[in-house]
Amino acid sequence: MQMSDQKEIAADPATVYAALLTPEVLKACVPGAQEVTGTPQEGFEATVTQKVGPVKATFKGQVSLSDLVENETLTISGEGKGGAAGFAKGGAVVTLAPSDTGTLLSYEVEAKVGGKLAQLGSRIIDGFAKKMADQFFANLQAHLAPQEEAEGDGETPADGEAPEDSGKKGWFSKVTGRG
Repeated sequence: MQMSDQKEIAADPATVYAALLTPEVLKACVPGAQEVTGTPQEGFEATVTQKVGPVKATFKGQVSLSDLVENETLTISGEGKGGAAGFAKGGAVVTLAPSDTGTLLSYEVEAKVGGKLAQLGSRIIDGFAKKMADQFFANLQAHLAPQEEAEGDGETPADGEAPEDSGKKGWFSKVTGRG
């Protein structure tokens, strides 16, 4: 499977580059990440739980970084094993460029899956990979530029209403003018 895309991140390239090398940020941004440890020099170990179609698995894997050019580019290579679910391995070349609103992050990914995952078919795997990438970059954006959430709308949730609901309600009422 091959995939490429670009995302606009509202932070300067140095901030984005540093975030991509920080285990705590990666844990916060990788969907399903339970643990991310290590260093950019020695590589990272990660534990990620995901459900792909009918297959749910916990993957344990190694990630290494190479071709690091500070604030500009890096190559990520990794392999994870999910027991009976199979394996995933691949790599990505990530390029950062300054833009009017922060950083234009471009990536090219090449990945392979095996085991039960491979039996799901490329359409499901490709769709899942795109969803994971989109979620990762949305999480990265939220982590690097949390001012939208921090501002809030001053509303407090009513009894029995979940705090997440109040954020959605607040956003909806701001857009529509209705409560």
